[in-house]
Amino acid sequence: MRIVIAEDGVLLRAGLTKLLTDGGDEVVSAVGDAEELIVAIERHQPDLAVVDVRMPPTHTDDGLQAAIEIRRRWPDVGILVLSQYVEERYATDLLASDTGGIGYLLKERVADVSEFLAAVHQVGDGGTVLDPEVVSQILVRSRKRDPLESLTPREREVLGLMAEGRSNKAIAHALVVSDGAVEKHVSNIFTKLDLPPATNDHRRVLAVLRWLES
Repeated sequence: MRIVIAEDGVLLRAGLTKLLTDGGDEVVSAVGDAEELIVAIERHQPDLAVVDVRMPPTHTDDGLQAAIEIRRRWPDVGILVLSQYVEERYATDLLASDTGGIGYLLKERVADVSEFLAAVHQVGDGGTVLDPEVVSQILVRSRKRDPLESLTPREREVLGLMAEGRSNKAIAHALVVSDGAVEKHVSNIFTKLDLPPATNDHRRVLAVLRWLES
């Protein structure tokens, strides 16, 4: 996988480069600010960008705003936000921009190299990876009408595990229920959230977005 890294911390940038390279990926560019990130994406057209939130020039949310611009201009490039912070406003904008190839992980909660590399490849392959804490903070700060009020407590549990990127089999294992029971809950969630089958939409991600907006 061809990857661009955007991280203003020199040591972390070097560490991520070595980690990904040792894992068999190709880091085509490693930059330290949001403007360089845009240039690198345009030049290399990578499979994935690993992006910090707070970078130069303002050290606020430049990285996340750049990620949104990348998603708008190069929608096929996966975006994995790796940050110390949850910027709920722009995080929601990024997640709402498309239904695949998006991830948001908190640095302090990435404790296992193999899990991190798995998340990198999941996002690079068009999947979605959301840190549960990211989901939680966005939910706490979003006070719109709750679109999930029709869900049962069990369906909410299932949706919460979906938001963590778990498969039906993994959800069944976590809740100690059968695969068939999980499939039924997921089907009910789609029905209650008015998410009919469609060829171009990833209903699991759309369901999670409904949750983020609640």
